[in-house]
Amino acid sequence: MNLVKFPGLGLEFNISKYALKFGSIYIYKYAVCIVLAIIVGIFLSKKSKEKFGIDYDFVLEVLLGAIIFGFLGARIYYVIFNLNNYILNPVKIFNIRDGGLAIYGGIIAIVIFLYFKCKKNKIDFLDLCDYLVPYLAIGQSIGRWGNFFNIEAYGSSTNSVFRMGIETNSGYIEVHPVFLYESISTFVIFIILKIMQKNRKFKGQILYAYLCLYSFIRMFLEGLRIDSLMLGVLRISQVLSLVIFVVFVCFYSKNRIKILKK
Repeated sequence: MNLVKFPGLGLEFNISKYALKFGSIYIYKYAVCIVLAIIVGIFLSKKSKEKFGIDYDFVLEVLLGAIIFGFLGARIYYVIFNLNNYILNPVKIFNIRDGGLAIYGGIIAIVIFLYFKCKKNKIDFLDLCDYLVPYLAIGQSIGRWGNFFNIEAYGSSTNSVFRMGIETNSGYIEVHPVFLYESISTFVIFIILKIMQKNRKFKGQILYAYLCLYSFIRMFLEGLRIDSLMLGVLRISQVLSLVIFVVFVCFYSKNRIKILKK
């Protein structure tokens, strides 16, 4: 058990990484959070079935494939930018029980999978993305709590009212609970996207809005983290967030201007 405190809020928790144990087999809470995120995403997507004229059977088929490719992409991305930890012991690549998934890798893999799946089945790629991205956001919001149970994805020292107190090898420290900031932010993004879905102005609007909002938030949150994936002195996710934000603000603005001119 690990003691985690939120002194500014008067809260403290004794947490364990493990949800269940069967003999020598442990079920990690990190995995439970991911599974719960998937279940919630599938359930909510069904509530919006037939959105944008897309048959839900196709959506369900795509979701199952996206889960697999997203998981693989998230792991591959993490490993690539953490090669020093795996070169001497490649078997560790397959050990994800303690975390090691990068959301941008998952997003990239899912987008590639969706593009080719849509092309094969003659489904509009932007329609499908506009259907699905709100559930990616709510999945992120839930999945981030896996970082809480693993005591990871936290930031630098702070005296903020939201600070989180944890024990490390160097002793007790109080840090930014970046996982919590991102969980709250992506839940708000989910709400915004669901509202936008009801009155979509152009194809790709929900996808572009998600990429703009998430990348903008991630730019700042990544700057707080102390466990960022690095390339030299650059924080990979921060640089990627900046690029995505600039590109898709342009995409969104261009389409919005077209609508206003009509």
